[in-house]
Amino acid sequence: MRRTLNLCAALLATAGLASGSLPASAQATTEAATLTVSVVRPVERQWPETVPASGWLKPWHEAIVASEISGLRITDVLAEVGSVVTKGQVLVQLAQDTLQADLLKEEAALETAKANLAKAQANAARVRKLQGSGALSDEKVTEYLIAEQTAMADVKSAEATLQGQKIKLDQATIVAPDDGLITSRSAQLGAVVSSGTELFRLVRQQRVEWQAEVSARYLPRITEGLSAFIVGPGDRRIAGHVRLVGPMVSTDTGRAIVYVSLPAQDHPPVGLYVTGNIELQTTQALSVPESALVFRDGLNYVFTVNDDKRVARLRVETGRRNGGEVEILSGLDPSARVVKSGGAFLADKALVRVEGEAP
Repeated sequence: MRRTLNLCAALLATAGLASGSLPASAQATTEAATLTVSVVRPVERQWPETVPASGWLKPWHEAIVASEISGLRITDVLAEVGSVVTKGQVLVQLAQDTLQADLLKEEAALETAKANLAKAQANAARVRKLQGSGALSDEKVTEYLIAEQTAMADVKSAEATLQGQKIKLDQATIVAPDDGLITSRSAQLGAVVSSGTELFRLVRQQRVEWQAEVSARYLPRITEGLSAFIVGPGDRRIAGHVRLVGPMVSTDTGRAIVYVSLPAQDHPPVGLYVTGNIELQTTQALSVPESALVFRDGLNYVFTVNDDKRVARLRVETGRRNGGEVEILSGLDPSARVVKSGGAFLADKALVRVEGEAP
């Protein structure tokens, strides 16, 4: 009996010694994980450095369609606001009755001038044959020759007048000066126009540009041809390129205008105020998903996971953002394992479970 008691005591002492020799990590396995998280590694990207800008969408060039003649009535209007027109397309037709009557009158005047010229040339030809024979005085000879020259001048004048009348008749048909999109219409059926009366406005070639205001300190680095993009309605990203860098800086704002050409068929409506970026040189960036950032007390943090499945909260400095990722300027080791999302529910040194890894 005593031998049995001694054996039990020895076994209990051995078990107690073994329990006391377990490592702390093994004893901690009974602690529950705060959250199941997925982790990512920071990635080295080649990102362009960008300049933030904002400004209005305006036409590249705006053409004004106006009447060149006065006193004629509009008989037909063949375009509306929003119409896409081509160069030479008829937009407005003016009354031509009086112009056609005047054209017939000038054609008759030309025929009369030509008949007078033929008569004067025949008289001058006879005078030249008799010149020096004494049959006609020198004064009479000179008179016939001057009459011939006057008749020739009358024909040229009649031809010029007829040509001017044809031009007026052509001007009664008002056409588009270029391909484009009509943005304004003043032409009204039945109205009598005056010379210079504006009838339409159109955006030439449907080209719209972004007049982006940028800080003057970026101007030395912005050149023609650089890529740019705007954020249009519905957060739609629209790409373009720098057409021209404005030569002046506003003394009031310290900003300059950069003119960015946008695709003819993909731009938002003219008159919108939009924001965007102009891309400068490409540089290396250490990036993590934007969802990994935790914003607290005005500062940015990320959580990393160590080998013991515990997280550490690290303060980081952020930079550029692109395609759902954010650049980390400082505070993060490139080899760290970063909690991809859900950091707002974590505390420093919390125990977590990592997706895809055994507990």
